[in-house]
Amino acid sequence: MKKEKILCVVGTRPEAIKMAPVILALKREPEFDVRVLATAQHRHMLDQVLDFFGIKPDIDLNVMRPNQALTELTARLLLELDGVLKTEKPDMALVQGDTTTVMTVALACFYHRIPVGHVEAGLRTWDMRNPFPEEANRVITGKLARWHFAPTENSRRNLLQEGVSDADIVVTGNTVIDALLMTAAQDIRLDIPLDGNKRLVLVTSHRRENFGEPFRNICRALRALAEANPSVQFLYPVHPNPNVKDVAYELLGACPNILLCEPLDYAPFVAAMKRSYLIISDSGGVQEEAPALGKPVLVLRDETERPEAVEQGVVKLVGPNYDRIVKEAQTLLDDENAYRSMARGISPYGDGHGAERIVKTLSDHFS
Repeated sequence: MKKEKILCVVGTRPEAIKMAPVILALKREPEFDVRVLATAQHRHMLDQVLDFFGIKPDIDLNVMRPNQALTELTARLLLELDGVLKTEKPDMALVQGDTTTVMTVALACFYHRIPVGHVEAGLRTWDMRNPFPEEANRVITGKLARWHFAPTENSRRNLLQEGVSDADIVVTGNTVIDALLMTAAQDIRLDIPLDGNKRLVLVTSHRRENFGEPFRNICRALRALAEANPSVQFLYPVHPNPNVKDVAYELLGACPNILLCEPLDYAPFVAAMKRSYLIISDSGGVQEEAPALGKPVLVLRDETERPEAVEQGVVKLVGPNYDRIVKEAQTLLDDENAYRSMARGISPYGDGHGAERIVKTLSDHFS
């Protein structure tokens, strides 16, 4: 029996995290010939996730370059992908999320008349400039995809509003919860010198739209919180981009209760989330993961394409706004009732079976 060749493409750490459960589930099915393509849009951060899940890429484009402009990255990806698709001739391609990798794969496959499945389809802010360039990437991918694997009913409604046929949408839950539950069940060491008697505030901030003065405001707010709460420790794994790293070390490096470190691998980061009391972040993935672990999240963005947790009251938007960050974080540190109202351990994004639903949809289609 002919096996259907599925080309699974990953380029960044979040893509690898959310695609890993899908790739592993597809590989268990004898009807599929699964090929994994790494664009390496983010090199090290991608590799460590694939290694953790035991996934070895069959093809590696290694397109990352220092300070690479989006136009240069897009052009290089399209040219490299053109050659891969001519050689591999997959029956379909599977992508996840909203990166430049995702958009270029969808476009290259469109040119080659290869159908695309889009995992985590339908997220929208309805503002092409925010987040940039992710909103445009997912809108373009949504126009070209054949299968739309929506994480929530809200995402499904967004796709219907854009004219996608209901028959082409499957609400699967977000596969990030599949990966999170697989990882959180393990006993993972966090090799960072933390005081077990002190509450931990975990911080991540790296988004392009916050570069410049917004990011400086974020750092000033973190410094003010650290100075006002010497008995609280802050852990900030700092993204290597100079727009982030240089400013973070300049403004926060001298604070004794702020620990700046290199970016954490995926599994230790999950361990850090489990250990934390509160998370302050501009990450999309953290907005999905932390509520399932019962951790309140203050989001350093003014808008989010993941409104479900905001609507449930377990995530709050504070933007890169000094006053809002300080006020909301201090409230959660001081007011036990306010904290409990956000630390409820609900998971509006999935039940850990998203990958199974995706595989079943594809199996039913090809059979």
